[in-house]
Amino acid sequence: MILQDIYIYPIKSLGGIQLNTAKLEERGLQHDRRWMLVDGSGMFLSQRTHPQMALLQVQLKKDALLVTHKNNPDLHIEIPIKPETEQLTPVTIWEDTVEGQVVSEAVNEWFSEFMAMPCTLVKMPESTQRKLKAKYAVNGESVSYADGMPYLIIGQESLNDLNARLEKPVPMDRFRPNLVFSGGTAFIEDEWKKVKIGEATFKITKPCARCVMTTVDQATAQKNKEPLKTLASYRTVDNNVMFGQNMLVLTGDSIKIGDLVVGEK
Repeated sequence: MILQDIYIYPIKSLGGIQLNTAKLEERGLQHDRRWMLVDGSGMFLSQRTHPQMALLQVQLKKDALLVTHKNNPDLHIEIPIKPETEQLTPVTIWEDTVEGQVVSEAVNEWFSEFMAMPCTLVKMPESTQRKLKAKYAVNGESVSYADGMPYLIIGQESLNDLNARLEKPVPMDRFRPNLVFSGGTAFIEDEWKKVKIGEATFKITKPCARCVMTTVDQATAQKNKEPLKTLASYRTVDNNVMFGQNMLVLTGDSIKIGDLVVGEK
């Protein structure tokens, strides 16, 4: 099995970036979900309730993120990697409330106009500790603004299996993984306790429970019942629809496309 794709999603729920190589950090891949949009009360915003967020594509530049509307390239904004303010504000993601650093007022205005509601872009400061649940952690690890886990891996064969059951196949971007590998059998990742990728080792923490975000077309922001409806028909465990495996990193500094992937049962 081979590492086929690497993705990061610097701003939670916006378009992802495909990489050839990536630096591994405790909280996830470098830059992955370190930024997040929140509403006036500090609650995180996502495609679950705001599917139009799919239309914003992020690019990684040397000292900035470039956010561009997929259908209107003239609509764009550059976001400094280093926030322009020192302002810290409490933000809530699911049951966790942690600090976020406000990036800039100009950035907030741009996103508020796009979202048609007041919102704030925050970056997770290094000092912010959003701890993993104790039952999943190995050494008290922290996580980014991801839903709950630092890493998500999916086998290409798992998607192929799903697509064989769908009238209209869906691309992998519906599932927003960090790592995609080729080879092996469908859902082989479900059998692993650990996985070695190149020189790095990861612990599988739990299956990834899927939600309505998988029904948002990442190119058009249109919602459909699929692929969640079909996935639910054969991948439901304890009322959760499972696809992909969440992980945390145990050892290693970086990974690259083409790395050997070896699962441990």
